[in-house]
Amino acid sequence: MATKVATMLQLPYEATDSSSKSLVGHSQTPKKSAIKTSPLKLLDPGRSKLTTVETKRIISVLDEAIFKIELISLISHVTEFLDVLSTILGSELMGTLKEHEEGLKQEDGRGDLVGTEEQIHHLQLHQQAVKSSIRNILRLFQADPLASQAVRDEAYARDLSFEMFIKGLSVFQGFLLEKLLTSPLEEQEKVQFMEEISLRDKKNTETITALEAELATAIQSQDNEIMKMNAAIRDLKSHLLHLEKSSESHIQRTKQEAEKLQKGELRVSQAKCAKIQQDIHQLRAQLNVLIIDNRDSELALRKKKYKVEMEIENWIQKYDADMGEKQTEFEEVDAVYTEEKAQLAELKEKYAVLEQEYSQIKEERRRSQEKKERAERELAIMVRAATHIQAFWKGYLVRSLLKSKRKKKGKGKKSKK
Repeated sequence: MATKVATMLQLPYEATDSSSKSLVGHSQTPKKSAIKTSPLKLLDPGRSKLTTVETKRIISVLDEAIFKIELISLISHVTEFLDVLSTILGSELMGTLKEHEEGLKQEDGRGDLVGTEEQIHHLQLHQQAVKSSIRNILRLFQADPLASQAVRDEAYARDLSFEMFIKGLSVFQGFLLEKLLTSPLEEQEKVQFMEEISLRDKKNTETITALEAELATAIQSQDNEIMKMNAAIRDLKSHLLHLEKSSESHIQRTKQEAEKLQKGELRVSQAKCAKIQQDIHQLRAQLNVLIIDNRDSELALRKKKYKVEMEIENWIQKYDADMGEKQTEFEEVDAVYTEEKAQLAELKEKYAVLEQEYSQIKEERRRSQEKKERAERELAIMVRAATHIQAFWKGYLVRSLLKSKRKKKGKGKKSKK
């Protein structure tokens, strides 16, 4: 994908600009690409490895989750074929899997008692027991890589829903890894790159439309020229045929008149016969000259027709070659456009997921800020209350001391009296 997009980017601007100049009638100046990095590297992450501990932990957590789900999805298949897999699993795993299967069977036997509080409590206990049993099974599988790999090789027996869930997690892991390897600047460059591809696609579409219009105009003009030439050839043929018919009819009339004169005036006809014969020879000579001239003109017209047909054939061959090149170019552009459109849809989906995550993070920050402000207000209220309490307490102590002093003074005065 990246190679095809890069090839599309490296197409020269001058080719599309020159064709658009001849079609539209005004010049356009190609804009320089604002992206300075190589097109081959724009769609790939900037880093090949994770550098921080947090990102490595995130990917390792996803790997472990996928590993556990693969094993959990095959537990029912493993318990069904324990005898076949006994040599690989080992005694401890076999015992744990049998206990897990027996616990599930016991609970299936009690499935009719539903609705009582005791049954609900029992279901809760059973859920905890199943969770504990599955955790124990996963722990034993993690301790035995050969057994876990053998079980994972039985993936053909996995349920379709589990398979789709695992594929979804793998896709999410790849997406998250790509996001962790991509910096914000690279993400911005990708967005800019896709916008530029969209603009180029629009420009190529306009160029193709203009070329198709020009092609239709050229075909129409060629058809008109061919029709004119065919009409001229038909006119010349009809004129030649008319001349031949008129010459033959004239000779026939002359012969008939000579025969009539020969019958009526034999002596006069002998004198006139030579003249008539001479006229006949002259007419035949003229006829021959006309025939030769017409043949020459016909030959010239045939040569001209052959030349025109050759030119038409050359034009058609050139048109076929140009159309083949244009069709190839159009198919390449269409293939790149389809692929880039799919990439654009995928990037839009990723952007929607990121936007949702950003909204969640923003909402969590707002809630934490509100919680912090509420705590600060409560602390301020408590401080004011403590201050008031201390003030009241100090006032009370002062009043108590004053009362005690007044009592002592009153007793002293009484003793003096």
